[in-house]
Amino acid sequence: MRYQVKLHRTVAKTLSRMNPKERSRVIRGLRILETSPYESRVGADIVRLKGTRGREDLFRLRIGDYRIVYAVEGRIVYVTDIFHRGRGYTHMP
Repeated sequence: MRYQVKLHRTVAKTLSRMNPKERSRVIRGLRILETSPYESRVGADIVRLKGTRGREDLFRLRIGDYRIVYAVEGRIVYVTDIFHRGRGYTHMP
């Protein structure tokens, strides 16, 4: 079963500003979500986020120094945020 990955426009904008090497690494990580967005495995460090104020469906994918936050609804993975690890999770509701 395949999942469809959809990017928020700010995520797409952030990806376009990355250098090509980092961008290709992140895109490879996003493609891993197409097969299974729930389980952590080699090449996909996935963790369910806790304490997100009413949003029980948020997950985090770690790719090097970048963190990707996403939600899964049905067969669609909505990527809502991508940020450098130095920025942290302080901006999340």
